[in-house]
Amino acid sequence: MAEPSPEDRSDSLSVPWVDTVRFIRQLSHDLRNHLNAIELQSAYLSELEGDAKLKGEVNRLREMISRLTTTLQKVSGALSEVKPNLISYRASDFVEDLRKKIVQEFPDKVPEISWDVQPGDAVLLIDPQLLQEAIVELFANAFRHDRGEGAIVLAAKIDKDRFLLTFREPKTRFELSTENWGREPLRGVSQGHYGLGLRRVRTIVEAHDGEMHAQYDPKGSTLITGLILPLSREKA
Repeated sequence: MAEPSPEDRSDSLSVPWVDTVRFIRQLSHDLRNHLNAIELQSAYLSELEGDAKLKGEVNRLREMISRLTTTLQKVSGALSEVKPNLISYRASDFVEDLRKKIVQEFPDKVPEISWDVQPGDAVLLIDPQLLQEAIVELFANAFRHDRGEGAIVLAAKIDKDRFLLTFREPKTRFELSTENWGREPLRGVSQGHYGLGLRRVRTIVEAHDGEMHAQYDPKGSTLITGLILPLSREKA
């Protein structure tokens, strides 16, 4: 029998996602504990040392530790279980709050965003903070990956008993499959980014009994992501 290639051997181990999550979260927790201890020691050294230059270097070290701790917290957050706190929320209010959140998160990108909003008076049963988190992640991805010319368009409308959010982002190139969009974590890993964002978006949407779909329009060079949420039975 032929010896398997290195590529085949590297993919031969299949670890359940739940075990992967448990490992990453435990590792992140342990590393944060060590970093907190280093931060406390750095603070102590900063108080002891009278030399201004050395004190400045210690403070820079503390800033580096803080950034790394924040990164680990974000990874743990992206892997955390989604438990939405559902409340009744008018669709129009949600879109308006979302617009303010996007302006806050991406103040320099506001001219690159177009809103096509027709939410009507329908009521949603949602966790607005979680849904905002999901859509902020879509914007962050759009600005980070192969940004094409033209505006990013977020459309919102009511279609029968559903609330539709359609996210259209121009791409300079796109070679990925959208068949399992948001179901393949850890695929797109780069410095400071760990391939967890899209899965988090899908998990949040599905926790609201919603759906997420994506497709690429090669003629328009546009990636189209659709979020579908059910409406509440409550009247506006």
